[in-house]
Amino acid sequence: MSEVLFGQAYYLRFDPKLWEAMQPYPPLGTLYAASYAREHGYDVALFDAMLSSDEGEWAQALAEHQPRFAVLYEDSFNYLSKMCLLRMREAAFKMMPMAKQRGCTVIVSGSDATDHAARYFAHGADFVLIGEAESTLVELLDVLSGHSATPLANIPGLAYPGPNGEVIRTAPRPLIKDLDMLPFPAWDLVDIPRYRAIWLERHGYYSMNLVTTRGCPYHCNWCAKPIYGQRYHVRSPENVVTEMKWLKTEFGAEHIWFADDIFGLKPGWIEHFAELVRAHNALIPFKCLLRVDLCTESTVEALKAAGCHTVWVGAESGSQKILDAMDKGTTVEQIYTAARRLHTAGIQVGFFLQFGYPGETREDIEQTLQMVRDCRPDDIGISVSYPLPGTRFFENVKAQLGEKQNWVDSNDLAMLFRGTYVPEFYRTLHGVVHQEFRIRKALDALKPPTRLGPAHLRQFALIPYRLLRLYQGRQRLNRLERQPSNPTIPPGMVS
Repeated sequence: MSEVLFGQAYYLRFDPKLWEAMQPYPPLGTLYAASYAREHGYDVALFDAMLSSDEGEWAQALAEHQPRFAVLYEDSFNYLSKMCLLRMREAAFKMMPMAKQRGCTVIVSGSDATDHAARYFAHGADFVLIGEAESTLVELLDVLSGHSATPLANIPGLAYPGPNGEVIRTAPRPLIKDLDMLPFPAWDLVDIPRYRAIWLERHGYYSMNLVTTRGCPYHCNWCAKPIYGQRYHVRSPENVVTEMKWLKTEFGAEHIWFADDIFGLKPGWIEHFAELVRAHNALIPFKCLLRVDLCTESTVEALKAAGCHTVWVGAESGSQKILDAMDKGTTVEQIYTAARRLHTAGIQVGFFLQFGYPGETREDIEQTLQMVRDCRPDDIGISVSYPLPGTRFFENVKAQLGEKQNWVDSNDLAMLFRGTYVPEFYRTLHGVVHQEFRIRKALDALKPPTRLGPAHLRQFALIPYRLLRLYQGRQRLNRLERQPSNPTIPPGMVS
């Protein structure tokens, strides 16, 4: 038996595209909460939905651990949890009644519950934790366990149903400024051998996830921030390197995915981090996310010294008009410069691309495609603009949103508002960009000094097929471009 059973509702199996890619990471935010509660005297257990088959395994965990408190603590470091996919919401709505039927007090934390607390109460939640929630959770557990007489109304960062069905929200909780005071995530609760086996079989190495920061201070107007708001706090390089060394020696980590919104924003942080990594024999190849305007020569040099293998950047668009409309705060020129610097240093580059932002025209799209050709990223991730509550983008288009306001899974790619072109245009565009990208990658593999293997030869053999698909996709785009859409134009933007 365990007093508190932690879980989350992101099931990789419910996301077909990412299940096929099979790069699973445990729910880091959940592990932090479990570790924090355990440090404060609570006996905890973990239900890890990431590799579970369905909600039936949650029922088994409830039966095994017989918890008094069931805590669905979504991983705020997983961007898909921030997107609030419908299939995962459905899972949460199914899991909460299961816990209630066993007499548990149900506590929920996550972006979707923050935005839609009433829906979660209607499906069995007793409390919703608002914002950064470790401290709120422990204070609530103390009250519910009889260890504290603090009135619920005096616990910051809490929501619960009122006597007349209304949602009562307490005062906001201040964010944790000293992140070094948090215990390391409760990795001992994770089925490490299962994760390791999957990574080794599918990718040939074992990757673990880690965060050095919380939050983001930038103002991209499509980016929702229901957990940390506009604030940004960072762990010390010393604390991070200690954790890296621990993951390397205790769990055999061979690669790290830094899941920060922005890695190393604080001036001089990456440079000091690089020195410590080497001094303490904590070097592990890693990938991270970085803004293009932060890819200075000294930063890139330090990233290379620290063992960085891949940097993903939010390029978004090759049109300056669209970047400005997004309040991105970066320039197309900076995207080109960042890609060149990273490649020169021997670091792979990934581009996140976003199509369909209000006001984007075919000319803007072609500028983005040309940017990809010129910068030659090693990988790309493609999405269409996705309105989330709490953003200026959402406010601009909310009058057009219908009953469906979230994707079912990450491959949904539905336009939830009226874009410049019809929804099928963007689905076709997704295929066109990927076909052209894969052709380029196959041709690049033929350049010396690459040693060709079976995988390279298979990709090269697919080039004629991809060229045909690319031609057909381009023709379809031209036809779809002419279909009327009645698009949204943001205030102040001329189409």
